[in-house]
Amino acid sequence: MTNISIVTIGDELLIGQVIDTNSAWMAQELNKAGFWVRRRVAIGDGREDILKALEEESAVAEVILITGGLGPTADDITKAVLCEYFNSTLVVNEAALENVKNIFTKIFKRPIIERNLKQAEVPAACEVIQNKRGTAPGMLFDKNEKIFVSMPGVPYEMKGMMTDDVIPFLKSRFVTHYISHRTLLTAGIGESGLADHISKFESDLPPHIKLAYLPGYGMVRLRLTANAAQADGLERELDHAFKILKSLVNEWMVTDEDITLQEALGKLLIARKQSVSTAESCTGGYIAHLITSIPGSSVYYHGSVIAYDNEIKRKMLNVDPAVLSAHGAVSEETVKAMVHGAIRNMETDFALATSGIMGPGGGSEEKPVGTVWIAAGSAHEIFTRKLWFRFDRQRNIEMTAINVLNLLRTFILSRPL
Repeated sequence: MTNISIVTIGDELLIGQVIDTNSAWMAQELNKAGFWVRRRVAIGDGREDILKALEEESAVAEVILITGGLGPTADDITKAVLCEYFNSTLVVNEAALENVKNIFTKIFKRPIIERNLKQAEVPAACEVIQNKRGTAPGMLFDKNEKIFVSMPGVPYEMKGMMTDDVIPFLKSRFVTHYISHRTLLTAGIGESGLADHISKFESDLPPHIKLAYLPGYGMVRLRLTANAAQADGLERELDHAFKILKSLVNEWMVTDEDITLQEALGKLLIARKQSVSTAESCTGGYIAHLITSIPGSSVYYHGSVIAYDNEIKRKMLNVDPAVLSAHGAVSEETVKAMVHGAIRNMETDFALATSGIMGPGGGSEEKPVGTVWIAAGSAHEIFTRKLWFRFDRQRNIEMTAINVLNLLRTFILSRPL
């Protein structure tokens, strides 16, 4: 199998100022094309770091894909270091120069400065990959039967090169493997518990099918990956193994697709032609964000009331002041009243509600930080749960959201159509 290393360059990646989404996207697309990414490495904008990465990755991979450091500023040194590594010099590529001129004169409609023109300079030893989405060209090198490809760090530009040029080239040059995945999502059981429960299944898998555990906030994805030189019977064998896995974890399975919980909930609501609204206090609209991040969610989602203040709970969700006075905002009685108010005011089949103490302050001996009440239901019946979290504020919010979305999913599935 052809091994590929991905090297992302930029100090901003190392200090966390920018999240590296490039390598994740590249790995997914390469996997679809039949290639396996052996390593992903992030390095800074230093000459020695770049040279060391090129040397080390070429020792373990046949293909080294590089993003970043091709901009027009002084900290972008990738081209100069590539010249050094491949014993080359910078030359002007006429096609790249014409592209830069067209972008500035016809699209940006502003004068070109010398710094912009330098974007067209490339090492003489490379094969140029024209940038159809920006100014910095890509560069392909062939050294000792190893392929190096340097691309811009701008995701939109990199994706265009990968899709149009790099992956087609790799498929023409290297033998691909047949790689296929099956993924399901579970909730209500931890990674260790799952591993114990399906240990025999895992040990009985053939060598070319691997099981991976992908834990998240209150959920675990299980992925089966089949990898072989040819497809002969592989899909059928993978489907059979996946069928067994689903039967073993059926008690905790949310969906047998590689989708998020909010996507699974949306598909359920669409299939049943039903609607939902949200009433959020401690989650501050985060659940509404998760639901509306799914295209087409307007079909089943009506809206939200972020009732952070008790007066908003009273005025917008009709929560009885006597309930708030007797039980407090963080209580079963309050979240049930919030569900009723959301259903009544937003005219939905279902609603969910959250109220809790996310921290780091605000707790009491009776209701310490991390205490959360969630509710989900209809106008006729409501499921509730009390939760205790020990994490920081953001994770408490995320854990609350996952739990209440799954509570709503469980409630809906318990109801006849």
